[in-house]
Amino acid sequence: MVATRKRYPGSMQNTPIKKLIQGLNILIVDGNSYMRRVTRMMLMNLGAKSVIEAADGLAALEQIRNCDPDVMLLDWDMPLLNGMEVMRIVRSPGVFPRPNLPIIMLTSRAHRSSVVQALQAGVHEFLVKPTSAKALHDRLSSIVVNPRPMMQIGDSYVPAPRKLGGPADLVELGV
Repeated sequence: MVATRKRYPGSMQNTPIKKLIQGLNILIVDGNSYMRRVTRMMLMNLGAKSVIEAADGLAALEQIRNCDPDVMLLDWDMPLLNGMEVMRIVRSPGVFPRPNLPIIMLTSRAHRSSVVQALQAGVHEFLVKPTSAKALHDRLSSIVVNPRPMMQIGDSYVPAPRKLGGPADLVELGV
């Protein structure tokens, strides 16, 4: 009897999404070298070919300027400039060269208030550490398959809401 490999719906092998992930230049920004290594391995297992790293917020800004990443995975708690300070700088159209850079906040902060604050600062997606490869794949897929344009809402430069259902969504964003 010959064993055959079953194909499951949603399998990550040889999908168009995997090809898109392979083409991404991904920047990991985390002050913890072990977490950068774990995240890099997850990305490589998802098919990413180009992964660059930064250990602090200043290095992240330099990598964005020099390496032109397609997506940034950003930790909140880092030395020199924290994730929110990096967000404030990156999301400055006319001042910073890449204000539209898709950003996934990957942090140990799990409180709802942290999620809301990160969304108000302009992150596209939010993941809590430790995360799974599937959750990371889902967030990357969301960014590459359904990219959202950036827009000015009040003083914030943020991705367009997925579904703008009404005034409650604007209140959620702090507008």
